[in-house]
Amino acid sequence: MILSDRTIKEKLKSGEIAIEPFTPENLQPASYDLTLGTKALVFDITNHTEIDVKKPTEDLMRELDINQFGSLVVHPGEFVLSNVAEIVGVDASHVARLEGKSSLGRLGLIVHATAGFLDPGNKLRMTLEISNIGALPVRLYPGMKIAQIAFEQLDQPSEKPYGSKELNSKYLGDMTVKASQIHKNF
Repeated sequence: MILSDRTIKEKLKSGEIAIEPFTPENLQPASYDLTLGTKALVFDITNHTEIDVKKPTEDLMRELDINQFGSLVVHPGEFVLSNVAEIVGVDASHVARLEGKSSLGRLGLIVHATAGFLDPGNKLRMTLEISNIGALPVRLYPGMKIAQIAFEQLDQPSEKPYGSKELNSKYLGDMTVKASQIHKNF
């Protein structure tokens, strides 16, 4: 069941979910609007010709400080990792789903490819997987509304929340944008 605006406020007070900082104007009927953070990672295509999923990916990407430029331009066909500004968390009884904003989707901007799920027990700055499938570059600004998150309650608390030893949780509590850690699966 997706939580309503009323229930989101109740769960924030009880500590079952967290949004830091919480801005009341960003609360929607059944979601909360998240804003673009200030760090981004882009692929360094001049020095690399492929991605080997068995090898670390950190050197494949270079970090950008969006504040340094005042904005981030995402060109057609480009893929960028960035964080939301807010720290979002859920307890072992909840999950959250990151979704795009309709107004940006109508420009050809996608904010998550596959990783829009916040697992029970995790609290972090969620990573956006931004792609421009449109025909023109799109300029984005730190602090602008970039995505929305909807919260759901599980039928019962998770037996092994994200971060449990046996899960190999690679992104537990991340506070800054991080490249793929898939090589740790091998």
